[in-house]
Amino acid sequence: MTGPAVSWLPDGRRLHLNHGPIDLIVEAFGPEAERRTAYRQAVARFRAVLDELVAELAALRSPAATTPRAFLSSTARRMEQAVFPHAPLFVTPMAAVAGSVADEVLGSLVAGRSLERAYVNNGGDIALHLAPGQAFHAAIAGIGHGFADRLTIRADDAVRGIATSGWRGRSHSLGIADAVTVLARSAAAADAAATLIANAVDLPGHPAIARVAACALDPDSDLGDRLVTREVGILSPDDIRAALESGLATAESMRRRGLIEGAALFLGGKSRLCGGSLLRQEVTTAIPPLPPATPSCKGFAHA
Repeated sequence: MTGPAVSWLPDGRRLHLNHGPIDLIVEAFGPEAERRTAYRQAVARFRAVLDELVAELAALRSPAATTPRAFLSSTARRMEQAVFPHAPLFVTPMAAVAGSVADEVLGSLVAGRSLERAYVNNGGDIALHLAPGQAFHAAIAGIGHGFADRLTIRADDAVRGIATSGWRGRSHSLGIADAVTVLARSAAAADAAATLIANAVDLPGHPAIARVAACALDPDSDLGDRLVTREVGILSPDDIRAALESGLATAESMRRRGLIEGAALFLGGKSRLCGGSLLRQEVTTAIPPLPPATPSCKGFAHA
């Protein structure tokens, strides 16, 4: 693994930060001098994040309890704060790592700066900054076949984080959701919730679902010998409905507890929405069936 890499994307506006599994796109809007200083702050913080997490990795891979544990790094503390409200359900802080890194770098980006808007996109898990009167437009593109509904997040909305999870994504999933996109007050909270809601979109024991122990795919996985989804075959309409309703029940429970603002769940060309007028106004409820082996994709746009 090489060290931290910092570069500008070809448009000259967006900063690309990469270090091992961390891959960030950073953009800030506002006066040029403020933007440049903000970018320097973000880079300075980014350079240390991965090494800090590696130093506490063993504990970060262990399940959360109902009382948060003490961690040395602020990113690790964000991870723990995002997952412990879900205990005693099995979840480790690693469920919130991408969102927490996005939150951490965004926090450094905007500290002491006068910016209109900013975002940090960590592989589709996105932390947002909005000054009063500002807004972002985001595209939910979680299932790879042209579905890309947009929603507007305004400064007076509670949402400051977006995350997507599912069995087709870059992380292992215990469930069968094609995608679950969550809106929450932070990217860390959205990341943890998306993971758990996607796990809950499931049909335990169904013969059309192929699973394998997570440790067989990755000996260091925080999921250990828990079975993760490797393939989803043909499901009946009733199967799809039952799996989505299971995930929706989990999402609604989180929303009632104030852990998320809303969620959109997708499986087999069908969807369910949880709370949030943002989602209800702009996400369609019918999408085409998935072709075999469609890759996961998460999108973000601004205007």
